[in-house]
Amino acid sequence: MKNPIHELFNTIVSAHHCIALTGAGVSTLSGIRDFRGKNGLYKDRDAEKIFDIDYFDEDPSFYYKAAGSFIYNIHEKEASVVHTTLGTLESKGFLKALITQNIDLLHQKGGSRRVIEIHGSPAIHYCRHCGDPSKGVMDFEGVAALVRAGDVPRCTHCGSVLKPGITFFGESLPAKALMDAESEARQADLMLVLGTSLTVYPAASIPQITLRAGGHIVIVNDMETPMDRYASLRFTDLGEVFEGLAELLRVS
Repeated sequence: MKNPIHELFNTIVSAHHCIALTGAGVSTLSGIRDFRGKNGLYKDRDAEKIFDIDYFDEDPSFYYKAAGSFIYNIHEKEASVVHTTLGTLESKGFLKALITQNIDLLHQKGGSRRVIEIHGSPAIHYCRHCGDPSKGVMDFEGVAALVRAGDVPRCTHCGSVLKPGITFFGESLPAKALMDAESEARQADLMLVLGTSLTVYPAASIPQITLRAGGHIVIVNDMETPMDRYASLRFTDLGEVFEGLAELLRVS
């Protein structure tokens, strides 16, 4: 009987242009809750306010208090086997790009370098009021230290609360990241769709670009997705699949 993980491995290494699209599910193995899963963050009261731009403008301290545990304490989290195996696939030349909806920086921690963050990134926080993008900018570590101390980061020029470079509800996605993601999707003959429910647009439309261009998709997710019937291979357990891929990479 054909081993489906071996089949996936052979599909990846034989692809001409393999890319990945990841969602919050890839970080659950690192102890970070996903958003819409069975025990997702959005089942908590007021959780949808965390990334609401209007609510941030009203009370930015709510975001920094609520996001402290899963964004600003990321130093306590280790990259999972999914993150590290994707990093290894890239270093060996099998993975050309990684498109992520995630904002936890764990792909970078796992060794990935070609990361396209379509929902933005907390790597930089900036002032929305100074009008000069070079003013008030603070890096992630500086902000994280303040948040862990119970403070909110403020612009050193005008005193306004800094906003993370994450795309909040009510904001447009970063144009360059979205353009790069769509370009990679058009080039891909294989897209790995990992840990995402494919319900949030426009990210959910990215696999469709690959399919329309004649490529194939593989889905690994513990819940059904609207694209399951189009997948060449379908798995439910990210940990099992990527432990298997990691072992095949070690012996190959």
